[in-house]
Amino acid sequence: MKLTSNLQDNIHALKAILPIGKSFDLLEKTLKIHGRNFHLYFLDGFAKDTNLEYVRRDIFTLPKETLDQIHTAEELIEYAISSIEVSTETDLDKLVTALLAGQTILFFDGSPSAAVIDLRTYPTRGISEPEKEKTIRGARDGFVETIVFNTALIRRRVRDPHLIFEMMQIGSLSHTDVAIGYISNKVNKKALKKVKQLLNDLQINSLTMGDQTLVEAVHSDSWINPFPKARYTERPDVAAAQVSEGKIVILVDNSPTAIIVPTGIFDFTQDVDDYYVPVLTGNYLRFIRYAILIFNLFLTPVYVLIVKNDQYLPSSLSFLLPDEPLNVALFIQFLALEIAVDGLKIASLNTPSSLGTSLSVIGGLILGEYAVKTGWLIPHTIFYMAIVALSSFTQPSIELSYAIKFMRMLLLLGAGLFNIWGFVIALIIDIIFIARTKSFSGESYLYPLIPFNWTALRTLLFRTKVKSKQHVRNN
Repeated sequence: MKLTSNLQDNIHALKAILPIGKSFDLLEKTLKIHGRNFHLYFLDGFAKDTNLEYVRRDIFTLPKETLDQIHTAEELIEYAISSIEVSTETDLDKLVTALLAGQTILFFDGSPSAAVIDLRTYPTRGISEPEKEKTIRGARDGFVETIVFNTALIRRRVRDPHLIFEMMQIGSLSHTDVAIGYISNKVNKKALKKVKQLLNDLQINSLTMGDQTLVEAVHSDSWINPFPKARYTERPDVAAAQVSEGKIVILVDNSPTAIIVPTGIFDFTQDVDDYYVPVLTGNYLRFIRYAILIFNLFLTPVYVLIVKNDQYLPSSLSFLLPDEPLNVALFIQFLALEIAVDGLKIASLNTPSSLGTSLSVIGGLILGEYAVKTGWLIPHTIFYMAIVALSSFTQPSIELSYAIKFMRMLLLLGAGLFNIWGFVIALIIDIIFIARTKSFSGESYLYPLIPFNWTALRTLLFRTKVKSKQHVRNN
């Protein structure tokens, strides 16, 4: 619907859409200046009182002769409020969206357009270091729930004129701001076009859970696949580094997490600590994570195979075998412990911090000890499962660690029910799942292994040294 030159018609049309007068935070302020009526509409909590006062003062100080010459919002901006970030709009639906996004709308007599004034002040928390991505050295700031702050944190690190943030709104109810960030002369144009198309074609009511809702809405048909389609980070330095390498960063308002795409499985092996230490140390830490990842996947299923096929075990390794008879099948013990570990994680998240230490002692010692005494578990399963639970925290990505967990549970089922052939079949199923997985923008999940690109693969597998421009020119 388009606005008209009749002020009352425009106000009635706006009030027919918005619950002005019913919702306490939708406010209307009326000004009468030199016989003309001005109506300001804004949301309480977004528009700062002092900023509104500046607008009122600028209009009040206009001479009557000047005010009589103003007939459109464009002319009002030129004479009175040009010093503030302001635009004009004639479409009522767009005005409603702008108002609900926190901007201030100004109607006045005789104008067929309205002024959209950005007086927003966002409520936000401090940019403290993320709990999940702490580093020994390096920056201590992190993303917050306000999108303009997050773009500024990246812009502060990448002062390149080719860095672009394109804004769009997603969600027919929420109209959530989503920004796509990339460096125009480095980004993969095909991937960028695909990401834009996916977001533009997205049909969703509301981004209730921010970034995760966005990824799930794009890949709603792959809910059974546990492998993450995108990489998440709360660190501006990580997002800036990824953008500098040609990746695309998606920022969702109200979420302190950046989505990095396109992402393959090898991208999840990188960690920010690798780049805050010398090259040799960084490669050592990365190698440790690779080894632990493989160890984490195969430890318990292989142990089940060893116990089931103990006739092939050398006598020197006989200490690996259980000393007492099993009341519960070994693979069932491991599966029960997999569930129990996640149950303890959920309990710890919902436990008050003052009680966390004492309850973790109860869960770890008393429950484990009595489970052994009553015959439900044996010490070997508790020991190996404790190693698996602790080693899972070496992976930077929570989503990938759970994907590895589901792969391990499938291997446990195969090994426990059908011995070696079950283990092999389960492993083939896991490999097929990985091979069939696509990244957020549709690329191969195994790139740069498939299709093979050694230069890209080397930078993902190893921590390489940074070459200066002078060094590059000399070579």
